[in-house]
Amino acid sequence: MIKRPDYIREISKFIDTPIVKILAGVRRSGKSTILDMMKNELSERKIKSECIISRKYSEIENEDMTAKEMYDDLKKAIEGKGRCYLFLDEIQEIKGWEKVVNSIFEGCDVDIYITGSNSKLMSSEISTYLSGRYVQIPVYTLSFKEYLTFKNIDSDIYKAFEEYLQYGGFPIIGISNFDTKSAYQVVEGIYAAVITRDISKRHKIRDKDLFDRVVKYIIENVGKTFSANSIVNFLKSENRKISVESIYNYLKWLGEAFIIYPCQRYDMQGKSVLKTQEKYYLSDISIKYSKMGFNTKMISSMLENIVFLELKRRGYDVYIGKNNTKEIDFVATRFEEKIYIQACRNIPEDDVREISNLLEIRDHYHKYVVTMDTLAKGNENGVEIINIADFLLKNEW
Repeated sequence: MIKRPDYIREISKFIDTPIVKILAGVRRSGKSTILDMMKNELSERKIKSECIISRKYSEIENEDMTAKEMYDDLKKAIEGKGRCYLFLDEIQEIKGWEKVVNSIFEGCDVDIYITGSNSKLMSSEISTYLSGRYVQIPVYTLSFKEYLTFKNIDSDIYKAFEEYLQYGGFPIIGISNFDTKSAYQVVEGIYAAVITRDISKRHKIRDKDLFDRVVKYIIENVGKTFSANSIVNFLKSENRKISVESIYNYLKWLGEAFIIYPCQRYDMQGKSVLKTQEKYYLSDISIKYSKMGFNTKMISSMLENIVFLELKRRGYDVYIGKNNTKEIDFVATRFEEKIYIQACRNIPEDDVREISNLLEIRDHYHKYVVTMDTLAKGNENGVEIINIADFLLKNEW
């Protein structure tokens, strides 16, 4: 088991605090393995093995379990053992789980760790029963730094990044030696499971073919601004009819299942978040390849996707910057910190747009042009030009 120390450090802050720890992210992003790492952490802290109790609610033996059966099972498991540590995996599979967790949390001497693959179930229900008594820790697929660890690579990081760009960051890909075709087949299976179990069945989608076409449009247009109306009009050109409301629902459900992440536009002059023309990024770039194959024409948008996810991993709120008529790929804020980023495959000698857009921002915050060009390095009037591999591996920006 290859450790993911950033997650262990983050979760360990909350060991033995009266807070339910919730790990939420797309299926197969490594949540269950992180729980196993936390169990090892507790064992190293001399917690008795009989006091560390695990349940996987995605397993077939728990398929028809009721909330009452779940409660009775957990009560029996902790009875007479003193303080216990509960690890409850894919808990959203049990209807009414939130009442069970609340009852156990309030009535027993326990420390609770949960994983889930649906943000709605990990937010609205929890906020009702555990208001102010939980912390949500987002789990993403492998960062580039983690990918290097999984692949045991410690040299030629630029070549390694090209591989990461082509394979993505699902941990099962990171620990295997699949060729690209096999890797994309594995990711297609993950994607299909999410679409079927977490969206189509849960929301009783009747026209699966139309839903699939909408999803394909979104995946094709990762990193581009579009609206629900633009999707409706596009489908109308294909003689398909769908309402704007249905598009909004599909976008919401894809977000709840962590297939996509929205990125809103931010008016840097008016200092306000704009309600229209969002962009969407994938929870892993390999999802696009699994549906469309890998094509070098995709690289620019996939670089943006990688940078977006890295910003999210590091706890930034991420926006598209609108500076008058100019667009900044990312404006990222974290507490009092702010950074500006332009991401591009390379910087043509006769095209200084990526740099000039940043130079028009008149403040002291750090500004980056992130590129795959290994020779394009340096500083241009306060704008740092950096290779994307180096950027992703920097401890601090």
